[in-house]
Amino acid sequence: MQLLYSQIAGSNFMIALGDADGIVLDTISDQQFAESAPGRSIIPGSIWDENLRGTNALGLAAAYHKPIAIYGREHYFSGQGHLSCMAAPILNSRGETMGLLDASCAHEARQEHTHALVRMAAAQIENGLIFQECSESFIFAFHPRMEYLDTMSAGLLSVSSDGGVISLNRPGITLLAGLPAMIGRHFDELFEAGFGAAMDGLLSGGAIRIRDRAGSGLFMVCRQIGLRQAPKMPDAVQRLSAMLPLVKDRYEPSFVCGDLVLQRAMMDIEEAAGLRMPLHITGETGTGKDLMAHHIHRVSGRKGAFVALNCGAVPESLFIAEIFGHERGAFTNARSEGAPGLARTANNGTLFLDEVADIPPTAQTSLLRFLDSMEVRSVGGNKTDKVDVQIVSATNRDLQDMVAQRSFRADLYYRLNAFSIPLPPLRARTDFGGIVRHLMESLAPGVPITDAAIATLSLRHWPGNIRELRTMLQRALLRRRSPFVDESCFEEAGLRAHADQDSCDLCRSHPLSRTKCREIRSVYRATACNISQTARQLDLSRTTVYKHVREK
Repeated sequence: MQLLYSQIAGSNFMIALGDADGIVLDTISDQQFAESAPGRSIIPGSIWDENLRGTNALGLAAAYHKPIAIYGREHYFSGQGHLSCMAAPILNSRGETMGLLDASCAHEARQEHTHALVRMAAAQIENGLIFQECSESFIFAFHPRMEYLDTMSAGLLSVSSDGGVISLNRPGITLLAGLPAMIGRHFDELFEAGFGAAMDGLLSGGAIRIRDRAGSGLFMVCRQIGLRQAPKMPDAVQRLSAMLPLVKDRYEPSFVCGDLVLQRAMMDIEEAAGLRMPLHITGETGTGKDLMAHHIHRVSGRKGAFVALNCGAVPESLFIAEIFGHERGAFTNARSEGAPGLARTANNGTLFLDEVADIPPTAQTSLLRFLDSMEVRSVGGNKTDKVDVQIVSATNRDLQDMVAQRSFRADLYYRLNAFSIPLPPLRARTDFGGIVRHLMESLAPGVPITDAAIATLSLRHWPGNIRELRTMLQRALLRRRSPFVDESCFEEAGLRAHADQDSCDLCRSHPLSRTKCREIRSVYRATACNISQTARQLDLSRTTVYKHVREK
C-alpha cells in the first residue's frame, strides 16, 4: 500500500486494502480525497459487497476474483458516479482470494496507468506470498522470453521434491492455458521434459530451454531451492546456491540505498521500465537524480545509449532541433551537415530529460506528441522515423504547482509522471552514515572517518544535499592532520553554529537521535501534518510521531 500510494500521491487518490468479502481494513489517501464525501465513506470497516453497494470495483473484484475498473457512471448508484475505482484481488499461494487492493479517485483525476499499477502491486504481493508460504519447495520462474524471467510477467511454479505442483501464479496459469495447470497435478503433466531431466538442467545453474505439453517453447530458471532437497544432487544444489546471490544482486544500485523510504520508491523500477512507462524522478538539488537515471537505464536492460539533456541549458529557439534533429540549412546557424537529434541517438536506449520543468512552453506540445507516438521528424524535414526510447525525467521543482499556475502543461505532466520516484533529502535519510562512508571511500580509499565526525555532520541541514556533503568531505581531507577524519576537521566549517533546528527539543542534544527526528518531521510535513499517515509510512506508533512533531 505504501509503495502504490507513493506512485500516485498528490493526485487526489485513495488506496484501500480490503478482505476477501469487500470489507475495508485500511486506507491511505491524499488529504483532499480524505475530506471529500467518497473519502468519508471508504473507511476501515465499511462494506463494499456488490449486494449492498451495487456495481463497484471492490465488490466486483471480490465476486469475480479478477482485476476490475469501474469508471464514473458505471457505478450502480448515482451517488458514486463521480468516482473511478480500480481494484485487484490478492491471491494466496493456493489461488484463493485473501484480500483486495483498490485505488479510488475523483473521476476527472483518473489516469489509465493507475489500473496497471494496482495489478502490479497485487501481483507483487502474490509472488511474495508464494515464496513465503512455499519456503520448503522448489520455485521455478518461466516465460517464453528470457529477458522477462525477472518481471511480474513471468510464471512462478512451486513444486515439491517429487515434482508435485504446490502453487502456480496467475501469469503461470495464463502461459500454460489449455493444460492442467493447477495445484495437485505433476510437473510431467505440464512440460515435455521429465521432472528429473529438468532438475538436472535447472540445478546446474542458469536458465534452460523447455517445452510445455502444448508444444510452446519456454525458458525456465530456478529461483528457490527447497529445504527438502531432491536426492542425489548435492553438488548441483551447492553450485546453484552459490549463483543465486549473483542473480539477486545483478541490478544492485551503485549508490547507497539503505534508507527505507528510498527502497520503497525504487521498487518495481525494472517492471515499470519493462512496460515502457515514462519514469519521473523528483528531489531537491544534489539528491542524486542523475545517478538514479543511470540506474534506471541499467535495470531496463536496453542495449542503446544513455542520452542526457539538461532542459534548462538549451536556448528556447533550439530546443526542438536539439531533441528531434534538423536538416541542413533548416535555420540560421544550423550545422551544415544537419543533426540526427537526441531522440534518434537514444533509440533502443534511454533519453534522460533533466530539469524538465525548464522545457520551453512552445516545445511542450511537440514533446507531448513525441511521447504519445514515439515518432521523430527533423526540423526542416519531411521524413518521420519511429524510435524506441525509455523516457526518464527529473526536476527539483513542483510540477503540480507549475500545472496549477499554467506554466507547465497538465497533459505533459501526467504523461511524464507515469511512474514517480521521489528521492528524500539528505537530512531525512536514515542511511546518512553509510552515505558518508561511501563518499569517503570514493574520495580517499582506506581513510576512515569516526562516528563522532559523522554525528557532527548530521547536525547540518544540508541544503545542497549529497553534492554539498561531498564538497565538505573534500575540505575535511585537506584539513586532517592524522590518518583519519574526526570531528575537528569540520570545526572551521562552523557546523555547530549551523546546527539543524529541524528537530524537537527532546533530540537537539542527541546528534544520532536527531537524524531520525528530522525524518519524522519531514514525512509529517509531506503528509500535510497527518499523524496517522506519518506513523504508517515510517512504521512507528502514533505516540512516537506525536512526541517528535509537537511544538513546545
